[in-house]
Order: sequence, then C-alpha cells, then structure tokens
Amino acid sequence: MLKGKVIGTATSTVKHPTLEGWKMLVVRTDTEPYIAVDNLGAGIGDEVMITSDGLFTGELIGTKATPVRWSVIGIVDRK
Repeated sequence: MLKGKVIGTATSTVKHPTLEGWKMLVVRTDTEPYIAVDNLGAGIGDEVMITSDGLFTGELIGTKATPVRWSVIGIVDRK
C-alpha cells in the first residue's frame, strides 16, 4: 500500500476488456508514478492510498483475469 497524489488521468484507445468503464488515474508517490483504477471518485490533486493487492483488485474489477495491478482504496481526508 502506498500514499500518493493524483497528477492526471490516463486514456487508452485500446483497453483490455476488463477495463471498460474504469477511470485510470496517474498517481505520483515518493518514488515514481503509477496508473491505478479508481471507483471512489478521486480527482487531480487528491491524495490517495493505492494497493497492488491482486486479490482485492480482481474482486473490485469482477474477475481475476485482469491485467490491473494498482487500484485506489482510499482518498485522504484533509478537512
């Protein structure tokens, strides 16, 4: 699990079928950027928690046969 900041979105003209309808975010951590799927509604500038837990991501997507590695699991509340 890593904490990072959303710095943009990723778009693709060709997607794996399991990614249809999913928003992909570019999340910069202390070390490097990652692309993570998001179903929580995070936006550019938000601090988020991401995970590479394949079991969780497979359940989130709805299939274990997905190439997705990273997914957003939380948005940091600063209020």
